[in-house]
Amino acid sequence: MYTLNCKGTLLDLSTPTVMGIINVTKDSFFEGSRATQTADILLKASTYLKEGATFLDVGGYSTRPGALEVSVEEELNRVLPAIDAIMQEFPDALVSVDTFRSTVAEAALKAGATMVNDISGGLLDPNMLPMVAKHQVPYIIMHMRGNPHTMMEDTHYDNITTEVLYYFSERLAAARQAGTNDIIVDPGFGFSKTLNQNFELFDHLELFRTLEAPMLVGISRKSMIYKTLDGTAGEALNGTTALHSIALEKGASILRVHDVKEAVECVTLREKLKQHSL
Repeated sequence: MYTLNCKGTLLDLSTPTVMGIINVTKDSFFEGSRATQTADILLKASTYLKEGATFLDVGGYSTRPGALEVSVEEELNRVLPAIDAIMQEFPDALVSVDTFRSTVAEAALKAGATMVNDISGGLLDPNMLPMVAKHQVPYIIMHMRGNPHTMMEDTHYDNITTEVLYYFSERLAAARQAGTNDIIVDPGFGFSKTLNQNFELFDHLELFRTLEAPMLVGISRKSMIYKTLDGTAGEALNGTTALHSIALEKGASILRVHDVKEAVECVTLREKLKQHSL
């Protein structure tokens, strides 16, 4: 059983939780996740919280393959007003900032965010690990090779599950050595992985329990779903829900999603089943 200390709020992860995605961008891969105006950001935040989201994940840099470069200044100009607005309207909300830049992460934490979600696990910014440790907030480490612009150029693995597990053993050790206590691992579906590799890794998700850290699964509406089903991201909710149910059985503690209501329903039904299997 895992807990997270979110700036004094102790969160019990014995029941899986849901993180709602708020992309303050114009080019994130799923149009439904985008919110660039304050009213839209607050509407999305309000909807997610009412539907049962535990976290709101705010990001200002699209990391989809082929996305445009975003300057630090532009990322700050997107993320900080969004977090400020959310905290003013929903002061008890637990906001995660989705960034691989320590300057953006620290500014977001000062604005009220309680968690850092880093796609690079500290490898793209040497200041990230000490900064997170200084603020003593939960830290999400994702697996990726290279950066968002080169990640799909390096997809060769002799054994993808073994290599991703080894990556996490190294990054967990580095983050703990820096002084961070609460660390979450994210296998990074869609990042530096082919469609088949995504499924191979997903099939072995239960092995990530050996890391003794809570696991976040981010597969919502991704190409591994809609390409397999010969559809689009907009048509991938049913496939997402199917894989969410399996991810929960394999040990996911957090589902990072575009559709909070449906993900919360997965958690609720699984917990109901658990009560009758004891």
